[in-house]
Formats: sequence, C-alpha cells, structure tokens
Amino acid sequence: MRQTRLDDFMELEEHNKELEKRIKVEVAKNREKDKLMFQQAKLASMGEMLGNISHQWRQPLMEISSLFIPIEAKLSMDMEIEKEELLESIAKLNEISKYMSNTIDDFKNFFAKDKQKIEFELLEQINSTINIISSSLKAHDIKLDIIIQKNPMMVGYKNEYSQVLINIINNAKDILVQRKIKTPHVKILVSQNDSNIVTLIEDNGGGISTKPVEKIFDPFFTYEKVNGSGIGLFMSKLIIENNMNGKLLVKNNKKGAVFTIITPKA
Repeated sequence: MRQTRLDDFMELEEHNKELEKRIKVEVAKNREKDKLMFQQAKLASMGEMLGNISHQWRQPLMEISSLFIPIEAKLSMDMEIEKEELLESIAKLNEISKYMSNTIDDFKNFFAKDKQKIEFELLEQINSTINIISSSLKAHDIKLDIIIQKNPMMVGYKNEYSQVLINIINNAKDILVQRKIKTPHVKILVSQNDSNIVTLIEDNGGGISTKPVEKIFDPFFTYEKVNGSGIGLFMSKLIIENNMNGKLLVKNNKKGAVFTIITPKA
C-alpha cells in the first residue's frame, strides 16, 4: 500500500514537471507572438507615417516654389530685383526649411527605440504627435481640439505613448472619412486626479457599432476599416496596460467613440 502511494506521488511529480515545461514553452511562444505583432504594428505605423510625411511636406514645397516664381520672372525679363525682396524670400525659405527639418526630427523620434522609461511633459509629447498627423487631418477638413486643464509629467516610453495616440486618432479619422461625417471633429481632453492622468480622445463619428465595444481591442479585428491590419488598437492596449501600468478603455457617447487612457502620475 505504501509503495503504491509512493509510485502515485512520483507519477504526479513527473506529471507536474512535464506540465511546467509545457507552460514555459507556451509562455515563450506567446512572447514571440507578441513581439511579432508589435513589429507588424510598427511596420503598419511606418506606412501611415510615410503618407503623413507626404502630406506634411506638400504645402511647404509649394510655398518654396512660389517664393521664387516672381524672382525668376524678373530675372528672365532683365528686371531689377530689390535687395529687400531677396532677403525676405531667403528669410521665408529658412523658416520653411526649419519647419521641414523639425518635421523629420518628429518622425525620427517616433521610430526611435525607447530603451528605458523617462519622465516627460504630456503636452510636449501630444504637440509632437499632432505635428506628425496634423496635415493628414487638415486634408480631410477634420477639426482637432486639445484641451489640457493641467500639463502633468508622465513616466514611461514616450514614443510608445505617441504611437497609441496616433493609432486612436487615425482610427477616428478613417471612420469620419468613411462615414462622410459633416463637420468632422476630434477632441483631446487631458485632466488629472490624485494618482492618475486621464486622457480622453473623442470623435463625432457616430460611435462603434460592434458589441461589446471592447471587441475592437481584439487582435486582427478590423472593425469598419477597409485596409486595416487589426493590430493597432490591440497593440495600443498592450502598450498602455503592460508597459505603462495603465488602462485603455472605450465607450460610446451621443456623438461618437470615446477612448480613455489612464496612466499613473510621475
């Protein structure tokens, strides 16, 4: 009888060891899947960013071209060019070049790999993010309002935070355009309480028809987007909840969708 119990115990011990091995293997596989999906999300963002660069630079390039049209016309007609006119054009050219250079810096910073969590000003990061996508919003006549009651400090991976903002705003933009909403509008509202920073991103696109609405955070769920990858919002939730110890929530209000990002204060 005692030997039988010992044999049962040894068998159970072996079974537990085998189960632990399987769990470790599955955990490792899931981590690899998460890494792959994160990379796919980054590549999808890169494609969108390249489109945003073209929007961002089109107007400045047209302005540069228009600066020199009258000067070229005067030169071709052997007309005199005033010194002040040249200096004014050069000053304007320098201003446009600086703007284009700053735009490149914003894009470069967005794709830089965050090696460690740092403390950063939320308003500065929001402004940097909006600079990346503002031309794309303007191209579709989408109004953007930013309301910040206070400018809190955050601790985290600031480029990943920007990626979350861009994912949410781009999704709102796509829905507003696809549904042909009149006077399309996106609003960012930042507030804070004793322990958390709360960022609301609202649109007037009519809301999320999927039930439950939280399903839009599922991997590869594309909702109404025609060419969506279905991983942007999934990765956004992963970034906020796993990497920044926060929460990413979604609900509908009377006008449209409301995304709530809750992150701990610095």
